[in-house]
Amino acid sequence: MGKLEQIKALGNGQGIQYLLDAAYEIFQNPIAMFDTYYTLKVHTDVASDDPLWNELISTGTFSRKTQEFFAKEYFTEYVANADKLVVLKSDELKHDRILGNIFNRDKIKIGQIVMVGGDALIGAEDTVAFDALADKITAEIRDDEYFTAYGRAYHEDIITKLLDKVIREPKIYTSHIQILYEGFEDYLCVAVVDVTQNDTWQDKLAHGKKLLESKYRSFKYAIYADYIVIIMSSKYRNFYGEQFFGIRNSFFEQNNLLVGMSDSFENLYELREYYDRAVKALKTGVKSQSGRRVFEYTEAL
Repeated sequence: MGKLEQIKALGNGQGIQYLLDAAYEIFQNPIAMFDTYYTLKVHTDVASDDPLWNELISTGTFSRKTQEFFAKEYFTEYVANADKLVVLKSDELKHDRILGNIFNRDKIKIGQIVMVGGDALIGAEDTVAFDALADKITAEIRDDEYFTAYGRAYHEDIITKLLDKVIREPKIYTSHIQILYEGFEDYLCVAVVDVTQNDTWQDKLAHGKKLLESKYRSFKYAIYADYIVIIMSSKYRNFYGEQFFGIRNSFFEQNNLLVGMSDSFENLYELREYYDRAVKALKTGVKSQSGRRVFEYTEAL
């Protein structure tokens, strides 16, 4: 039985560690899983003479110097743009390696698995079988609440860091920012939702964010400066005739919510600028006392 068939034959429900250990017996190469912050989650307990493998296992992460190396070799870019699998090769690496993306049930990328070559060289059969292993692990964590919560919290953390301008260096943060782009096929728009007029919710921001997440699952959310911040595709920006996703704004009327919308943009490193525009649209719209619920930013504001 070939490697692909052996991977497919592995049963789910026994945990990630079981899958990695079983996969090691098939590939005879060390395998690890780390999250989107490069924090080690699970690994096979085997030795390797690969320096980067030993750094990850001994420290639980990759140093900034290593991350800068990934960026210089375009590894960060390759991985960020890969749908699932990428093979990394370089004269600077001790061994070639394969990386596979892992997604939670919300289709948010929450980590990667890596297999480092060594005595057992990586070939075409390994690539196909490793792709199946990534799918197997994605299925394994589908109902795991930790990874579901982690994915949403990761979005919020990155959005907050962008708004605070903590994230400034594209070479290092490309892979982190790319996760916010996933699922969007056009330009972006940022909205701010004011929940302060709702008198029925106990924890207004948390409750409102949870409600919006359940209703509009493809958007990315954060709580910031007393607003719920939403990143969405710009195609949803056109609220002609006070319509929101084809339904007159009853959702906002029922929950007493007000929304400010930015204009369209593409570069997430400019998020703070467009967030400020959304806030300006909201505040200007509220002052107008027009009775509307959704206010769009225009250059005239």
